[in-house]
Amino acid sequence: MEKGFEKALEIYSVLATGQSISAKDKETAELYNSFYSDSEVYDAVTALLKKLNLKLYEYNESIFVTAGAGNKVFGYTNDDLKRMLGLRLNKELYLVYFIVYEALLQFYKTSDTYQVKDYIRLDELIEVVGKELGRISSDTSVYTQDDVNDSSFKAVALLWDGLPPMISEDKDRNKASRGSRYGFAKLTANLMNQEGIFTVVDDRLYPTDRFHAIVENYFEESGSSIMARLEEIKNKPADTEEGE
Repeated sequence: MEKGFEKALEIYSVLATGQSISAKDKETAELYNSFYSDSEVYDAVTALLKKLNLKLYEYNESIFVTAGAGNKVFGYTNDDLKRMLGLRLNKELYLVYFIVYEALLQFYKTSDTYQVKDYIRLDELIEVVGKELGRISSDTSVYTQDDVNDSSFKAVALLWDGLPPMISEDKDRNKASRGSRYGFAKLTANLMNQEGIFTVVDDRLYPTDRFHAIVENYFEESGSSIMARLEEIKNKPADTEEGE
């Protein structure tokens, strides 16, 4: 039993650092086999993950974990993400959430739909974000600047609408920042690349196995934490936004 528990801790220590355990990876294949062939190890790992509010996913002979909803130890708070991304206002962070959500939807429309693309380009993502924000807040053009403090889709749409497409006509000089639509999209793409959701190559976003594991097993089935954040935007009073 002690040997099985030690193996379970070894598996947990790999997964908790954000790495995957895969039957196709020489370094982790033995751990993958132990997880599925030894019921003692399997039970110990799953019990430990449940206690720590971590979600286990499998895809393509690989296993991953992500933080469960409200997990402040392994997950991020709004303030954590704002600091990480160099953002000041909640509406800037909500725009990042919206871009992430739209990026995911480019590959899966529902939980039972197979992947429909191999990758998406950053310019395609920018276009669909603008289109969807315009659809959701179709009367954005009638809002005054007094409404910008409203923590809602309206505020996100106004923020997006007020951004220039790019800082420079020279695409290579545009960086991930909150100074342009391209900058916000690049900032978001870098975050998803860092979290192992996409691999970003030359402004193309390629979904990873971690992406598929999360989307196919959780995104539509259990509800999206991203959409929960967006619901907060709809319902939060205007005078309570942090950072204004």
